[in-house]
Amino acid sequence: MAAFRAVLRHIHINTYSFFAPPPRPPTALVLSYAATWHCLSPSKPSRTVKSRAGSDNYKLVAKKDERLRAGERVDEVGSGRGTTIAAIVTSVGGPPAAVGIVRLSGPGAVSIAGRVFRPARKTWRPTSHVVEYGVVLDSDGNVIDEVLAVPMLAPRSYTREDVVELQCHGCEVCLRRVLRTCLEAGATLARPGEFTLRAFLNGRLDLSQAENVARLIAAKSVAAADAALEGIQGGFSSLVQSLRSRCIELLTEIEARLDFDDEMPPLDLSLIMDKIHNMSRDVENALETANYDKLLQSGLQIAIVGRPNVGKSSLLNAWSKSERAIVTEIAGTTRDVIEASISVNGIPITLLDTAGIRDTDDIVEKIGVERSEAVARGADLIIMTVSAVEGWTSEDTKLLERIQSTKGSTGSSTPVILVVNKIDCKPCAETEWDKGCQSHKIFSKHVFTCAVTGQGLQDLERAVLQIVGLEGIPAGGRRWTVNQRQCEQLVRTKEALARLQSSIKEELPLDFWTIDLRDAALSLGQISGEDISEEVLSNIFGKFCIGK
Repeated sequence: MAAFRAVLRHIHINTYSFFAPPPRPPTALVLSYAATWHCLSPSKPSRTVKSRAGSDNYKLVAKKDERLRAGERVDEVGSGRGTTIAAIVTSVGGPPAAVGIVRLSGPGAVSIAGRVFRPARKTWRPTSHVVEYGVVLDSDGNVIDEVLAVPMLAPRSYTREDVVELQCHGCEVCLRRVLRTCLEAGATLARPGEFTLRAFLNGRLDLSQAENVARLIAAKSVAAADAALEGIQGGFSSLVQSLRSRCIELLTEIEARLDFDDEMPPLDLSLIMDKIHNMSRDVENALETANYDKLLQSGLQIAIVGRPNVGKSSLLNAWSKSERAIVTEIAGTTRDVIEASISVNGIPITLLDTAGIRDTDDIVEKIGVERSEAVARGADLIIMTVSAVEGWTSEDTKLLERIQSTKGSTGSSTPVILVVNKIDCKPCAETEWDKGCQSHKIFSKHVFTCAVTGQGLQDLERAVLQIVGLEGIPAGGRRWTVNQRQCEQLVRTKEALARLQSSIKEELPLDFWTIDLRDAALSLGQISGEDISEEVLSNIFGKFCIGK
């Protein structure tokens, strides 16, 4: 009966695997995706643009280079093989920089650059990774900027296509004029993430590496940048490739026995179970980085609450090593929410200093109290601050009841840390507070601090890391992490391997083993992009900035 239930379970779980068509090969994906992204669709014939050289003696000489093998040639714009895209790849909109870059990528990159760029010497012989000084001319032959042209010929470029970068002056006017001239010469404006999309489709990056490009650009801390850079360099990709190879190797071995069982030695079940255990352990280790990645990307919001004049603003200033908040001996000095940013073990944290929460008739202070309560409701973690000098007061009890009431009404599970501040004024208070804190189950941790000297701030940081489950993370952070999409596929891989172990223990037929192994390999292929849908690609690359 148990075996019959197992069969029904496998039929239910793997109905899609039985009846779904086999995954399309990468080539089919590229051809299909071209219908959605113009970067792979045939380019429209470029309009005729008259020479910008201003002289009949100017020549563009495209010599043979490492792009060409016997019998091959480089297509020009309008050949129908692919469009050439262009975009400003440096930041615009902020203060002007000294240098800005316009990038061209595609089969006609060199040709288009040759139409708009005039070198200091009469002949431009584009040599890969060799810089050339010159000017850019508009359609009327007018000089619009002095530039450095840097050709990077296929396959030695970011996209593995011909790439030419025009390094202009950083003024937004100059950059937009150079870009417009390139578009008039036959290029197409790049869509968000299109350069990285081409790098993925041309095999320079796998999908997990491409995702880390966007994360590196958006990194808010050194740890986030290091994790993204390690992902780009293949730290996570190598693990995924290894797992997938092991799944396929095991699948091949089992499927061979389906056809040639009589001619092959019996399976070593102990060895197979060891292989599955090792794969499951690697998947678990990768999944452990998911929470850390989420915190690296979004950070933490910590609300510092308490009654007036317990040292909340002093605590914020000491922790952030800044004078963000005004500190006086007058109760109620802080009337609004004050923010300060810090980093703890690479995790970006926003500290929110709030107005002292108490009953008041002052209209302005009452507004500040309401904002404080709103901030506490939306925070990831609450630090309730009390004074060691005055001890636990009735106002502290009322504030604690407010926090408990809010958590109960909203169903919130926001952790609360009790910080006993001004411990330097009453050193003997620690023993007394240790006993008192045990009676308040709402507090996840309690810490003793002195905002004046900085005493206890490291203990407070450790308490924060313990609460969010990152106490074991080294100060430099993890070398690579997995995002939500990758995490979902790893969970599916883990479940498939667990089903496989169950099938082996229940002595089900080998056909069921192959189903679970295929599911695991398919999920891992979703991570690397070897088996991926157009919708997922659109979602991933649509979040990139234009120019990347």
